[in-house]
Amino acid sequence: MASAPAPHPEYEVQSFPAPGLRQIVRHITGNTDDGQSRFLESNSGEHYRFMVENRAVANIIYSTQETPVDLNGNKDITLAHEKEPPFHYPSGSILRMIDFGPDVESPWHRAMTIDYGVVVEGLFELSLDSGEKRILRPGDVSVQRATRHKWKNIHGNGTLPSRIVFFLLDCKEVVVGGKKVEGDLGDLHKEYAGRGNY
Repeated sequence: MASAPAPHPEYEVQSFPAPGLRQIVRHITGNTDDGQSRFLESNSGEHYRFMVENRAVANIIYSTQETPVDLNGNKDITLAHEKEPPFHYPSGSILRMIDFGPDVESPWHRAMTIDYGVVVEGLFELSLDSGEKRILRPGDVSVQRATRHKWKNIHGNGTLPSRIVFFLLDCKEVVVGGKKVEGDLGDLHKEYAGRGNY
């Protein structure tokens, strides 16, 4: 039987990317007055949230506050830059990249969203409250449909960092067995306290 990975008290995330993961670049495109497509900006984003006692960091790659999105006058870009979004926007979208430090595990949580999760680097274990688990490798995708779940970075037997990106969209009220399902971020709530919807 494999032994549990050693704790990593020395691993602390103080910036994005997390130590051991490469910097990413976000390219935002648009249209010029004469109709040509152009790159408007290239950077690494501006909204970072340090989580799990500074052992993980979330980077908001982009967000929109409405669907359909108003692209005129670059209104969406202005709104995306102005403020860090809540966990999710009703009728909007959020593209969130999260770097997990070694052996980091998220709390159990359920968001009232449909989330597309794509592993970028490393190895993750996805657990559901039914007791079912799946292992996700780079390129693997999860489609979370308002389900209670948690993520654990198991890369290198819990000794290396991992990265995953989530695309969150609002969903209609979910009813299961005649009862309305409620969102619950569990201990993640403190990470998003005062930041709106979940």
